[in-house]
Amino acid sequence: MKTNKHISAGIFVLLLALTVSVSVSSCYEPSPLYGTWADYTGDSITFMVDKTYNSLVTINGVNQSQSGSYDVLMNILVFTDAETSSVMETEWDIRGNILYLTWTVGSTNKQLTLYKIAN
Repeated sequence: MKTNKHISAGIFVLLLALTVSVSVSSCYEPSPLYGTWADYTGDSITFMVDKTYNSLVTINGVNQSQSGSYDVLMNILVFTDAETSSVMETEWDIRGNILYLTWTVGSTNKQLTLYKIAN
């Protein structure tokens, strides 16, 4: 016959294991940005799990491709270009499968409305 101490210890161990399991699995969940986002004009950004990105954005009729790393700070996306080390910060928002952000090159801003097309 088990005592109440044994049952309480067993429940504690079970709850501890469950808590650790949930904590570990939530650490590996990809960002909601993960995947490829594009619009009908050919602009696109692909966010990888390793916090790198590739982009192709047309500004004033010129296709500009860029790649590098990104960080998310609340509602701010920070892009760091791998080639030039330049940094661009922009506010972002996802509503459903639509990503809204402003892409800046030099002094030119372009409002992007991108649709999730692939994970």
